[in-house]
Amino acid sequence: MAKNQFSYIELPATDVAVLKSFYGNVFGWTHQDWGPDYVTAHGSGLEAGYNGSDEGRSKSPLAMIETDAIEAVAEQVEAAGGAITQPIFQYPGGRRFHFTDPSGNELAVMQPDK
Repeated sequence: MAKNQFSYIELPATDVAVLKSFYGNVFGWTHQDWGPDYVTAHGSGLEAGYNGSDEGRSKSPLAMIETDAIEAVAEQVEAAGGAITQPIFQYPGGRRFHFTDPSGNELAVMQPDK
C-alpha cells in the first residue's frame, strides 16, 4: 500500500543563500547543500527544501506527497482529472512528478530511493 501522505514542502528561492540565512536566523533551522541551487532544511518539522533552479523552481510553495507507487499514482492523477505538469524525473534521493489538481493547485508526488 502506498504511503500517500504529505512529507515535504519545497519553497521557491530567488537566492538560496538568503533563505538559508533567513530561516536559520529566525527559526534555528540547519541546512544541507545539494549544489548551488538546492538546499534541504532540517528542524522545520516537515522535511523541507529551497529550490533556486531557474528551470525547476515552482511559482509558489510546493507540497509533496510521498508514495511507494509513483507510476500508479501518476495514472490515477490523470484519471481523476488532474494534469501532469512535469513527468516523472530523477533527482538526488528519488523520483518525482508535478501535477495540478482540478482547482489548479500545483503539487508533487515523490518516491524516495530504497
